[in-house]
Amino acid sequence: MPIDIGKAREFVYRQGTLFERALFAWLFDSGSLERLQQVILCYKNPDGGFGHGFEHDLKAPQSNPLALEYLLGVMKHCGIPADHLLDGTSAWVEAQMEADGSLRNPPQARDYPLAPWWRESGGQTLPDSIVGNLMRFNRVSPTLLERTKSWVLDNVTIESIKANEWLFMAYHAADFFFAIDDFPALAEYQQATIDNILACARALPEAQYDSLFVFAPAPDSLIARALPASILERCLDYLAGAQQSDGHWRDQHELPQWYPITTINALLALQRYDRC
Repeated sequence: MPIDIGKAREFVYRQGTLFERALFAWLFDSGSLERLQQVILCYKNPDGGFGHGFEHDLKAPQSNPLALEYLLGVMKHCGIPADHLLDGTSAWVEAQMEADGSLRNPPQARDYPLAPWWRESGGQTLPDSIVGNLMRFNRVSPTLLERTKSWVLDNVTIESIKANEWLFMAYHAADFFFAIDDFPALAEYQQATIDNILACARALPEAQYDSLFVFAPAPDSLIARALPASILERCLDYLAGAQQSDGHWRDQHELPQWYPITTINALLALQRYDRC
């Protein structure tokens, strides 16, 4: 069945947030980048951080690491230019760091809707992906980078990277070790990350096929070139046939709030691989 972008648009505009609608417009309908960036800034607080439910799992208006991590991941994956979006954000992250380099979440987070899997921690506490992607956008201070490197040295090992069994979670290592260029045994960490992603991809359950394209966003990407063609084709074939009758793609957890961005990501992968 051919991809119906009209139905996908209808679904995202009916069920998506203002940001998701603006992102869809920019990616697929020649929409305005300026408007997309203006919408993103609606989620930014004066302290330089982001909140206001930008990441669906944490609805608190206060700036929180989870909202920023999600934003940076979307910006990287979709190619959204940073421009002025991240002004002051590195300083905000540094201000949230505990003595050990982990990140502090706003205590008010538990006063607002919060996904149960974040209830204990109050949100994201790991700095690696956030700082790695700030590096990609050239928005990280030397102090923040050094403190994060120390945290990674204390908390991430080759063995812990290889032990990961859920492909989605490989973003922590991938975002950090492929952004930094000065780190002890960097090539070994990078190779362990690649090996883990490939191992997870080989064992990937069907419901998680879409997550492969976080790591292999286009045919010329590092992981796409390293993967057996059969795995890529299997995942692309699944995506090409997984659009639902009302236009959306399901996410791996069957959580409806994630269907609009999953739909955007599925369309983007299929477009980049010339499948639609």
